Amino acid sequence: MNERIRALREDKDLTQKDIADLLNIHQSTYSDYELGNLNIPVQALIKLSHFYNTSIDYLLNQTDDPTPYKRKCT
Repeated sequence: MNERIRALREDKDLTQKDIADLLNIHQSTYSDYELGNLNIPVQALIKLSHFYNTSIDYLLNQTDDPTPYKRKCT
């Protein structure tokens, strides 16, 4: 998972600080997510999947298909 979230961030030319700000966390916490030192909370995974327009399964390396699932209307 950590390689995938790093690659998605880098593909958009974003810094760890940019994504940390999106998630309302410290940059060092996000760095630990990318390094695999911390598990990413579910709410952060949801936010990342929306931001990158992909599925949580893709973020978690459960599929190689980045296509997001149809979202529920809330």
